[in-house]
Amino acid sequence: QVFSHHCPFLLGPIQCLSDLVTPDTDIQVTLSIFELASAAGISCEVDPALVNVLAGSKTDGSSPEEDYKVACLLLVFVAVSLPLLASDPASVYNTELDGEVLVLFCL
Repeated sequence: QVFSHHCPFLLGPIQCLSDLVTPDTDIQVTLSIFELASAAGISCEVDPALVNVLAGSKTDGSSPEEDYKVACLLLVFVAVSLPLLASDPASVYNTELDGEVLVLFCL
């Protein structure tokens, strides 16, 4: 709110950029735009910090401490997402999928 009050001429173009992102947009361009929007305080569909951590964790021979940090970040992500999904009227819980949804969600 402070940013939009003091610098509306900067926030407008950033908002326009984030609105132009479609599923067909290149992933690197999408992540760059979402990183910019996230830094400006605009909510994004994808958390660029989480993507960067997960992308960096794909290296072989990572330490157990790093694996633990990534697992904790994923748990926090799930913990933050579940209440939002539960309050969304478009969300549906399918009993046939049961716990497999969470497994697919974390992969």
